[in-house]
Amino acid sequence: MESSFFVHPSADVSSKATVGDGTRIWQHCQVREGARIGRGCILSKGVYIDAGVRIGDNVKIQNGISVYHGVTLEDGVFCGPHCVFTNDRQPRAIKPDGSLKSTDDWTVSETLVRRGASIGAHATIVCGITIGQWAMIGAGSVVTRDVPDYGLVYGNPARLHGFVCPCGEKLVEAAGEAALAAGAAAPAGVVALVCPKCDTRIAIPQLTYAGANT
Repeated sequence: MESSFFVHPSADVSSKATVGDGTRIWQHCQVREGARIGRGCILSKGVYIDAGVRIGDNVKIQNGISVYHGVTLEDGVFCGPHCVFTNDRQPRAIKPDGSLKSTDDWTVSETLVRRGASIGAHATIVCGITIGQWAMIGAGSVVTRDVPDYGLVYGNPARLHGFVCPCGEKLVEAAGEAALAAGAAAPAGVVALVCPKCDTRIAIPQLTYAGANT
């Protein structure tokens, strides 16, 4: 039966991995056993997908990225070139007695990247966190804590510097009628934001919003 996805001849995809329709796996990629990759994804040159990793539909993983066990990427996530995921908060090669650590000697710390989020080139994602839906991580950032939905973070360590629209534009505070439209169906304790490019209206919890202005 003809495959419904593309695998470059130089790639190594385990027969025990699951790959969705329309996905393209390019040069020198490796996909380990038990990995599940959704439909319409792009794995660019030199991508490594560890055993048991879960990747949603329409995910783009750029060159030279390793997605390790314990990482989950939901639908529509973008991973910029050479960004880094980790999965051990206390990494050691050996135990105190000098013997080599085995897989039973450490605990995987999981990372969740939610729908539509984008991670810039060379960013490092320290494990054990959640990156919210439609969040954006600036290039070269070191992310050490959770990022809220629509959050724009950058720096080392990464800090919250605002919020972005699903289209990618930075959101601004809505005013007048725009604020009423954005907040009409929202409960108290939210800040109404609007996209200056596409006019999308988004309500951000006030405490979350305050975190970008401290």
